[in-house]
Amino acid sequence: MLKGKKIILGITGSIAAYKSAVIVRLLIKAGAEVKVIMTPAATSFIAPLTLSTLSKNDVLSELSENDTWSNHVMLGRWADIMVMAPLSCNTLSKMASGVCDNLLMAVYLSATCPVVTAPAMDEDMWLHPSTQKNINTIRSYRNEVIPVNNGELASGLTGQGRMAEPEEIVTWLEDWFKKKGQLSGKKILVSAGPTYEAMDPVRFIGNHSSGKMGIALAEECRKRGAEVTLVLGPTVEKVPAAMNVRRVVSAGEMYDACTAFFPSADIAIMCAAVADYTPVTVAPEKIKKSGETLTLELKKTADILKKLGEMKTENQFVAGFALETTNEKEFALKKLQQKNADMIVLNSLKDAGAGFGHDTNKITIFDKHGNEYNFDTRPKSEIAADIINTLINVAHA
Repeated sequence: MLKGKKIILGITGSIAAYKSAVIVRLLIKAGAEVKVIMTPAATSFIAPLTLSTLSKNDVLSELSENDTWSNHVMLGRWADIMVMAPLSCNTLSKMASGVCDNLLMAVYLSATCPVVTAPAMDEDMWLHPSTQKNINTIRSYRNEVIPVNNGELASGLTGQGRMAEPEEIVTWLEDWFKKKGQLSGKKILVSAGPTYEAMDPVRFIGNHSSGKMGIALAEECRKRGAEVTLVLGPTVEKVPAAMNVRRVVSAGEMYDACTAFFPSADIAIMCAAVADYTPVTVAPEKIKKSGETLTLELKKTADILKKLGEMKTENQFVAGFALETTNEKEFALKKLQQKNADMIVLNSLKDAGAGFGHDTNKITIFDKHGNEYNFDTRPKSEIAADIINTLINVAHA
């Protein structure tokens, strides 16, 4: 799986740098081409000569050496993936803030390839709020983070912060490249975010959806090689590049966009929080305050998931979402059947860290074959991977 892959290994100032020699050896053995870039501090923990011998490439650490410029732009474009292992607390902070004071940071900021990190630090440093904030920040930049291990640390203490073992890092890379082509050639439609139903030119009926879950799903599909169309309601969340984004506001606009794109899609994932009702009439001018009450007449919006279930051919796959507050499983299974969906993702507002606005989610998936899959609370990027893994398994069942 790694044969012929071009990998940059960034090594920072951590005692775990001694393990980088094993990482290089395993990558070379698997057939990868490896270029090592070290921070100046990293050279105090492991000799560049060792790494150049193992990688069969010169080790780079300076922006220029002997009147030769290390072209950080071309290095960032050369690689299929960039791995920061070990990632020190100091370099993590620089990644989060964009500080560029060494060659490794210059390559990182220039990289057009995906970046994965393997943090390594003492438990107190790892658990410090600033460190966790920086981890969340680099994740928001679409960087991957390999979880730290719990074990013996350089301080002599035992706890979180130990870098993943070299074998774990290489396995992670193998899995990443394997997943990268899973959806190659597939066209996927994803809906995300809220809808706003206008009452007048100023006010609307809406909900608290941020669109984070749907955007994470769209990004996960893109990373696995799919051609993604994202129909996105009003949100301030950033959207990754390399996908077709159709921005909409109302439920009616989202219905039109989804039904227009669906016939050419292989898979549809309806994650948006679409309004069930919309005002019968929209006042042409701002509704002025008058009287103690205001009566607003509402009508049902068109059911997007149900319509796609009706349009679906035997070669198409439709997944929906169900956000519930009571009788969660009962309503999710009912929705699965009534909408002719292949899979329903349930999340409950009763679960801590799940639902609108959170960076995490907790879900249960039900499929058309009667299977149930449960996933604990995790970052939405990881939940997105769980959903796509399940979708692929269900689609091929």
